[in-house]
Amino acid sequence: MAMTSSLDDLSIGVCATIEKIDWSQLAESDANRLRHFGFDEGVSVVPLHSGPFGRDPLAVRVGRMTVAIRRAHARAVRVIPIAA
Repeated sequence: MAMTSSLDDLSIGVCATIEKIDWSQLAESDANRLRHFGFDEGVSVVPLHSGPFGRDPLAVRVGRMTVAIRRAHARAVRVIPIAA
């Protein structure tokens, strides 16, 4: 079985596939925002960089788009790193 982690624990530059999103951890408006950004099971994501203070926000490439999300929201996203 592949090792999973939350998106906020994934190292910068490591490509991963979204295994599961715990939508119940997110407010409805935040969940809708992530869905509009393309967050869904099976989608590839790569954390690009984090903010200087408290490491928020986290810049993430989702498909071909780069978005900024809060680490609290990234914790609801379970990912499987893709072996290089």
